[in-house]
Amino acid sequence: MEKRIGDVLVKTYMGDITELAVDAIANAANSDLWMGSGVAGAIKKKGGEEIEREAISLGPIRPGEAVMTTAGSLQSKYVIHCAGMPPGGRATYWKVLSSVQAALSIASDHNLESIAFPAIGAGVGGLGEEQSTRAIAEGIYHYSQTPGSVKEITLVGMNKYVCDCFCKALEDCQE
Repeated sequence: MEKRIGDVLVKTYMGDITELAVDAIANAANSDLWMGSGVAGAIKKKGGEEIEREAISLGPIRPGEAVMTTAGSLQSKYVIHCAGMPPGGRATYWKVLSSVQAALSIASDHNLESIAFPAIGAGVGGLGEEQSTRAIAEGIYHYSQTPGSVKEITLVGMNKYVCDCFCKALEDCQE
């Protein structure tokens, strides 16, 4: 699916976020920024442990905030770590929404044009896919009202259900 929200092209992609050649990929992070399992573990495994070392050196941050690191050996240039939850805790709608807004602000501050987001807070974070994708869609919608440099956002699901949730969330945000 591709959809234009203001000047921003938003599309969905089913697969592995670490495979995307975008300016930045978002990491579903905890606020201490250590990278254990889920999306974070996949990013560290494929991109290298230097991503985690750099992230930890920038933290801890509060849930709802974000920081940017290099991307190691990934195809993307950067990883933006979106803290949707405290370590060992649960993600919330508002923390995911806030971390997405922080990530888009950081990306714009660095003149990045493309970013990919996974379903932050779903899975290990314990937030339902519907709530995660709705929070991300709302963050994108708010960003599109006064956009910066980001012109293309890819929403990544590991399966069709998550991609469908992203599509529905985008539709709901525009109503």
